[in-house]
Amino acid sequence: MFQDQQLLCLGHFCEKDWRKASFANHEKLPKTMIWKIAKKEVREITRSGQFTISLGIVLLLMMVATLLSYRHYQQTNKQYEGARVSERSIWENQDNKNPHSAAHYGTYAFKPKYPLSLIDPGVDRYLGISVYLEAHKRNEAQFMAAADQTGLSRFGSITPDFVLLFLIPLFIILIGHNVVSKEHEKGTLRLVKSQGVSMRSLVAGKWLGMYALILGITGFTFLMLTIFLSQTNVLTGLDWGTFGLVFFTYLIYYAIFNSIVLIGSIHIKHASLSLVSLLAIWMITCLALPKASTTITDLLHPYPTQQQFTAAIEKDKAQGLDGHTPWSAAAKKLEKETLKAYKVSKLEDLPFNYDGYRMQKGEEHEAKVYFEHYKALRRTYQQQKKVYNRLSVLSPYLPVRFLSMSLAHTDYGTHWHFLDAAEKYRLQLQKTLNGDFAKNSAYGNWAYKADKSLWAKIPRFSYSPPKLGQIIRKNTWSIISLFFWFILSMAGFLWSAKKI
Repeated sequence: MFQDQQLLCLGHFCEKDWRKASFANHEKLPKTMIWKIAKKEVREITRSGQFTISLGIVLLLMMVATLLSYRHYQQTNKQYEGARVSERSIWENQDNKNPHSAAHYGTYAFKPKYPLSLIDPGVDRYLGISVYLEAHKRNEAQFMAAADQTGLSRFGSITPDFVLLFLIPLFIILIGHNVVSKEHEKGTLRLVKSQGVSMRSLVAGKWLGMYALILGITGFTFLMLTIFLSQTNVLTGLDWGTFGLVFFTYLIYYAIFNSIVLIGSIHIKHASLSLVSLLAIWMITCLALPKASTTITDLLHPYPTQQQFTAAIEKDKAQGLDGHTPWSAAAKKLEKETLKAYKVSKLEDLPFNYDGYRMQKGEEHEAKVYFEHYKALRRTYQQQKKVYNRLSVLSPYLPVRFLSMSLAHTDYGTHWHFLDAAEKYRLQLQKTLNGDFAKNSAYGNWAYKADKSLWAKIPRFSYSPPKLGQIIRKNTWSIISLFFWFILSMAGFLWSAKKI
């Protein structure tokens, strides 16, 4: 029927030489049709000046962001290694002194920087990177990067995750807002329908063509990030499963936006109105809702102020044993219990130095107080996270944001994990030092001094972040929300195809 004839099909798309097939036969090969339409969309989009300019801007910003992030990563790691080695040297080269004096002298635990933080720095800049470990006190992490920034940092900083989370969805809107609406405006959809082309094949091809471009851009971006990571000598220690999951997470995110853009272009028949509407959706999902979610979460489950938190801890500590106060009621009670347990009448007759023993018992009481108060903070954090999880059904940005930070080890969960590891090390450090004091000196002998061999015997602080399996379990809701958005957007896209 269509032998030796050129067919004008799908807007500006022309296919020649249909001598052996009619459209009826062609509809029996929907995959072939979809691929042809996808190739046509790729050609049309890439030929436009809008695509070239917007792509150039996105890639330029990504390269700048990656370079800046890479330099920051190098500087931070250099500082981390230098501080870690220096602090250990200071600890091991202390003069001979009483072990409890060494406990008060203390040391530092430093939070390492992980390779994927180059992609997503998360909340690291707002959190401290070192914890001072001393006797009787659990300290907060100090020296946050944000404290060293100027007032201009309020306007944000350009990082790879900014480009991935904000700019590429915006890029999808710019190149895809008119892929169907232009067919409405030019009246070519009627011609396509009259020739028997399935609307599902048409929009599926357009979706695939757009997504192929985004896949190429995302692949290039992550290849560039891999090249930068290779310069840091961390590729051998990089968890490639985690890296691949970050890549896959963003691909799902872009597939969701790809579907949303096509839905808008299908239902809004004027390209300019489609662009404005989709930009409004982008502003709501990527800007307004995340800010509103933070405000709602803080209102529902606020953290105590630093003054309230510290005052509550000091109050509870005062109600128990203080290792430095032998005449308190709690200390007298411990003294009686210890004498009775060892069946002696005087502290001098105990097989250890009671001063060191009392110090350790005081540490254990204070550790319990800190544990309970930080446990309350953790409950508040978990309650806030539940609110965020519920609100994530309103925007695909939220689950991707939380999952990306967790995989990069730059979220609050990883920070809590680091603080717990530092506290566990602090308690073991105090136990070792107080134990040496109690074991190797007599009661009342505060003149006892340990030598450098004791300092060297203390193991170095070493921190390992949560494994991939733990991260997935803790982010189950984010993963569910992300796939909910993917299924919802694809279902809406397929339903919209019927309405053309």
